[in-house]
Formats: sequence, C-alpha cells, structure tokens
Amino acid sequence: MDHSPASPLHLLIVDDDPQIRSMLAEYLATFGMEADGAEGGAAMRAAMATRDYDLVVLDLSLRGENGLALCREIREHGDLPVIMLTARTELADRVVGLEVGADDYVTKPFEMRELVARIHTVLRRTRGGGVKRPAAVGGHELRFGSWRLNRSIDLLVSRLRQKLRDDPRDPTLIRTVRGEGYVFTGAVEA
Repeated sequence: MDHSPASPLHLLIVDDDPQIRSMLAEYLATFGMEADGAEGGAAMRAAMATRDYDLVVLDLSLRGENGLALCREIREHGDLPVIMLTARTELADRVVGLEVGADDYVTKPFEMRELVARIHTVLRRTRGGGVKRPAAVGGHELRFGSWRLNRSIDLLVSRLRQKLRDDPRDPTLIRTVRGEGYVFTGAVEA
C-alpha cells in the first residue's frame, strides 16, 4: 500500500485483551496510525476481508487459535508484516515466532514508543519506506530444482531456508557470510 505523508498507516491489533487493544489503538493514533482491534482469529479474518492493512500486531497467547498459527496463516496468504507481541521471553518462543514468519518480536511489558519505532522499522524494511518493492530485481530470475528466485534476500532468509528445507545450522543452499550478507550456493539450472 503506498502512502502519502498525510495518509495514515492502517494497523490491525490482534489481542484477546480489550484493554490492550484499546490502549494501543489510542496511543498509535497519536502517531497518525489508525488501528483496528480483533480479539482472535475469526475477528482477524473478518477485519482483513474488509480492509487492507499495512501491518499486524499479533499476540502470541490468544484463547482458541494461537498467534503462531495465525501468523503462519497470514504468511501463507502474502507478505503482510507481522509484529508478535507476547509475555513469553524464552529464546525458543522468539525463534519459533520469527521462523513462522513474524517480522519482529516484542515482549511484554514494553515501552509504547519502542513499539512505534519497531513498526516504522519493519515497514521500512518490508515496504521500502511505504513503497512496495518490485517482484523481480532487474527482471532476473534464477531457477534451481522446482524453485524460482526473483526477489532480494534480506531478513527473509530464515523463511526462505525453511521453505527450502535448508538447515540453518548447516545450510547447503544459502550460506551466511559474516559481516557481508548471504550467498546462494545451489546449482543454477539454465
């Protein structure tokens, strides 16, 4: 979604605590963001069916469907940025949240201003500052096996490795070059 400076960002807050939804929506409004609330998966789907959102703030521990399943569902249908919001502070919880597709992970309690900064950072990273990135860079497309690669690799490497079943502890297709970035090491088919 492209935004002019006067156009507000539209966020969806998925949390089963109405007080948190209300508090976040009010605070985000002071930064020019419009936020709708959803108490769970059904309300999230209904809201997303009627409006396009720029980002979802998603609580991990919801009654009924959990946040991980909802994040996975969002990711299966597109690249809508997701910030996980949770009281869980264990490393394993953060890693799983990021692996299922969350773009960032904020633990409760948190400073509201930090959440605003993270929202802006995620949107800059995922939307190029509010402008959608082209699907292909320079029209190049690499083919390997049954996969085609046509977009830049940045913080989505974890997601890509997961889809390729490339073990991040011993990757064979995408290797990390410390201080430099990533290198694709799979055989490119003509």
